[in-house]
Amino acid sequence: MIALAAVVAVFTAIGLGAERRFGDRADRLGQRLMSFLLWVAVPVVAFFNIASLELSVPVGAGIGFAFLAHLTSFGLAYAVGTWVLRLERPAVGSLMLVAGLSNSGFLGLPFVTALFGFDQLPLAVVYDVVVSLTLLVTVGFSVGAAFGTVGERPRDRVLSFFARNPALYASVAGLLAPAVLAPDWAVDASRVLVLASVPIGFFAVGVVLSAEARTAGTGFPPPITSPVAAAVLLKLAVPPAVLLALSATLVEVPGTYLSQAAMAAGIQTLVVSSTYGLDRALTAAAIAWSTVLVLAVGLVASFLV
Repeated sequence: MIALAAVVAVFTAIGLGAERRFGDRADRLGQRLMSFLLWVAVPVVAFFNIASLELSVPVGAGIGFAFLAHLTSFGLAYAVGTWVLRLERPAVGSLMLVAGLSNSGFLGLPFVTALFGFDQLPLAVVYDVVVSLTLLVTVGFSVGAAFGTVGERPRDRVLSFFARNPALYASVAGLLAPAVLAPDWAVDASRVLVLASVPIGFFAVGVVLSAEARTAGTGFPPPITSPVAAAVLLKLAVPPAVLLALSATLVEVPGTYLSQAAMAAGIQTLVVSSTYGLDRALTAAAIAWSTVLVLAVGLVASFLV
């Protein structure tokens, strides 16, 4: 857990320093890294893990609860952003993304390993692939297409959803592919790619945080505005609360699922925000503050367990 926190802190700081020193060149590098995650890392992870997936009835029940939990957070974020905070559409879209999508891969998998051990990693992978990745390639990219600045007409938004969504096609291919196309070595390699994406993703987060702070005239860490506070609260409270309530009243789910539901806002939200023209400042700030809180809780828990 200490190593994970150190990697996140170090590469976020490197991204901040790079943007301050190199300006637009660092921002372009951050954009290219986000494109790498979008067009290479996420599709590869999606295909091999979904193709090798074996679901059981108990795991399936927990997955159903998790979908309901995250969709509830999406809906609440829309309501809060639209009618309470009265944000512009790109900001509402960003609020929905960071409230509804967990960093159950880049942060959640190493977090679960550090906290629960390697024997719980398969359940964490199932959650990440079936819940988080499915929500990303369906609801997440749909929110980006609907609320972003790419394409103003509904037709343009629909076209941008299909044209900028490689993980969707990789996921469908993984569902249709026989297990023989996902050998153990390929699945293991894809999971190594997940871990390698941690420094890549948080470097990009650091670049965006620095660029947005410079543009807006604010300092670092990013200010905790009302939208940022709402995003962090919705993300860290709503999905685990709904999942816990369903687990207590219907079917008990593994603690790994609760941990994954309570993960920080997903780095993938920054990919969607950058691709579709959502509010990158809100997205990056919510990722940063929710990650700080999750790592702080994880460090305390690791010393107590």
